[in-house]
Amino acid sequence: MADNGPTGGQPGSRLGMDVLLEQKKNRKKYIYAAIGLLALVAATVALARLKPAAPSVDRATIWTDTVKRGEMVRQVRGPGTLVPEHIRYISAVTAGRVEKRLVDAGARVEPGTELMDLENPDVRLQLLEAEQQLAAAQASLVETRTNLNNQRLNQEGTVATVQAQYNDAMRQARANEELAKKQVISGFELEKSREAAQELSTRIDVEKKRLDLMTRNIGEQISVQESQIERLKSIVAFQRDRLNSLVVRSPDRGVVQELNFEPGQWVQAGQELARVVQPEKLKAVLRIPEVQAKDVSLGQSAQIDTRNGIIPGHVMRIDPAATGGTVTVDVALDVDSLPPGARPDLSVDGTIEVERLNDVLHVGRPAYGQANSSVGLFKLVSNNEAERVTVQLGASSVNDIEIKSGLKEGDIVILSDMSAWDAHDRVRLK
Repeated sequence: MADNGPTGGQPGSRLGMDVLLEQKKNRKKYIYAAIGLLALVAATVALARLKPAAPSVDRATIWTDTVKRGEMVRQVRGPGTLVPEHIRYISAVTAGRVEKRLVDAGARVEPGTELMDLENPDVRLQLLEAEQQLAAAQASLVETRTNLNNQRLNQEGTVATVQAQYNDAMRQARANEELAKKQVISGFELEKSREAAQELSTRIDVEKKRLDLMTRNIGEQISVQESQIERLKSIVAFQRDRLNSLVVRSPDRGVVQELNFEPGQWVQAGQELARVVQPEKLKAVLRIPEVQAKDVSLGQSAQIDTRNGIIPGHVMRIDPAATGGTVTVDVALDVDSLPPGARPDLSVDGTIEVERLNDVLHVGRPAYGQANSSVGLFKLVSNNEAERVTVQLGASSVNDIEIKSGLKEGDIVILSDMSAWDAHDRVRLK
């Protein structure tokens, strides 16, 4: 029995070993699974932390510029046209029908050169009527002067007659006084002769006053009629000028820019018939954007590009009102002779210098970005890679813009439109 004890315990010991081996195998599986899970988590975190691949940009499709420090010239630019400084508009003084055109547009004319002939019978008739009225007034003046002089002479005769009668009455009165002293006549007859002399004395005073009044009235009446004649002469001169205006003449030397009517057309008074300009005296009329026009002032220097030469000039007038988002600026041309091909209504481009900034950072003006604003620009960090930086912009010019912050001298930035890569902070150049 003692020999069977040990023999009987071997199966139980083998079963325990199997259990231990199985437990070890399961433990290893769990460890491997945990390690795999940790590796998966680590890989996921690593992948999540990786930056997305930078998109590629064709280097040939962009343009760049280098940030510089120094003087920056602020300019504004606008399109415009060349316009004559002196334009003479010739309008119809009176209505009429165009009979002949004597010149064509583009012809050179001198003062007094006939441009066209008009015809209006009513104007000729009105001149004849005015001349008739003047002649009648002049004849009436002659008649009035004659009548008044006759009246004055008659009155002078009346004064002379009364004077003679008065003298006779005085002599008769003195004679009666002598006779009365001798008691040849009665006192009644003496008193009667004295009263007759007194009456004639009063009458002669009245007639003399009448003569003086008539003399003064003659001058006044003649003066009124002479004034009327002067008015009629002015009317005749006006009507004659109207008739003469039917022959349209150039008042100045220059070139006929426009001739608006053809033979047979009817022209109303005040309508523009022609336009004469002096092509050698031109100015540039520029249209400057209203947001930039605030910096423009009188006297600033300008450059006018005629596509056949650059003409220097200066600002001579600024329109007080904006039209269609632009402000009209007149530029006087500071030259004695214009480039070949410069003529009225020629399209030009004008650049006005408004300010010079000394010792500032500046770069070429980017496709997007206004003055005194912040903008994101791609700065080259290597030969084939660029990253976005925030740049504070300052004063702007036609081609340059001031850099307030975000860049330093020598940085190279992309100026072309990069809006297609707004979602990326880095790009690769290929």
